[in-house]
Amino acid sequence: MSKTVLISGASIAGPSTAFWLNRLGYSTTVVERAPALREGGQAVDFRGEQMAVLRRMGLLEEIRAHQTSMGEQHILDASGKRVASLPASMISGEVEIQRGDLSRVLYEATKDRTEYVFGDWITSLTETGSGVEVTFAHGAPRTVDLVIGADGLHSGVRALAFGPESRFRTEMGYACAGFSAPNHLRLDHTGLIYNVLGRGVTYAAQDPEGPASVGFVFAADGLSYDRKDEDQVKKVIAEVYAGVGWEVPRLLEAMHAASDLYFDELAHVYLPRYTSGRVALVGDAGWGVGPGGGGTGLAMMAAYVLAGELSAAAGDHRAAFPRYEAAVRPAAEAGAKQAKGTGPFLAPRTARGLWLRNQSHRMLTTRMFSGVFDKMTLKAANTLKLKDYGI
Repeated sequence: MSKTVLISGASIAGPSTAFWLNRLGYSTTVVERAPALREGGQAVDFRGEQMAVLRRMGLLEEIRAHQTSMGEQHILDASGKRVASLPASMISGEVEIQRGDLSRVLYEATKDRTEYVFGDWITSLTETGSGVEVTFAHGAPRTVDLVIGADGLHSGVRALAFGPESRFRTEMGYACAGFSAPNHLRLDHTGLIYNVLGRGVTYAAQDPEGPASVGFVFAADGLSYDRKDEDQVKKVIAEVYAGVGWEVPRLLEAMHAASDLYFDELAHVYLPRYTSGRVALVGDAGWGVGPGGGGTGLAMMAAYVLAGELSAAAGDHRAAFPRYEAAVRPAAEAGAKQAKGTGPFLAPRTARGLWLRNQSHRMLTTRMFSGVFDKMTLKAANTLKLKDYGI
């Protein structure tokens, strides 16, 4: 039976995998490139079958204690006038929590049985007949039984074990940015969505006295920038939103002062396999679907399935990994299909597209169509049904 497992990534998928493997008696180590847990980030939500994994972990009540409890999100026109309102169930699911808060909950639930190594990363993987020899940027080499890549869309483990990211990545034609800002509109458990053609802004807050969470989503064809150069990224965003009215000038000022800026292009990662030898991928590392695809909930469900299949196979990864892939892939593909509409929804490129977006959501939020609306938002979340593995 495989006993030592090295996990790359300490955000959501990594600690979730460690949580379940710890219950099976595995010795787990999580290595994270950042010097500490990443704070902040946009809110993530759970709905439908995704709630089952939170209950199985025994963490649902703690997550509810940190939930955002957000209400409606209001769509505004170019003059700032409300034209449609989206129910909390669409944006926030059954429970919503800030990504940083969720990461902390998972860390606290695993830190006593998992070794966490911050400020380091994997530089090579060499599989042998009995394990994987691993080298690191700073730490001493190790030999482990299994390696789990849970290190996000730009996964280093995926690049080492499967090939360069460009081989698997498809751009969706949009980019997104998120950061914290002063809540100068004093929003209280609500949010706003503002648009001009090809550019969208989301502005939400839980507390009129607390910070706001700001998101920019915009059409991005042929952007040229260094993702690791934050000053350059801020310049790109400022240029895209130059001249946009409403509250955008104040939000751009807040962006320049923000210490928690996140930026990336919306993309989908597709791999024909999520495992290779003794290496398995979980979450965005294996099937990055982008915002709107229920990726966080699926990552936590997949961590449970991976551990469950290892348990069912008595630790034999050669039997467990194919079953893990077969169980998770339909849900990953459903999430990817759902996420394709995120960019066009948040930043329609044409006047007709913007009008149709607003009209469709006015219709879908009426009592007559509410059942159709709920079915749409739950479809991807309910694709994967969790089995009882006895863990």
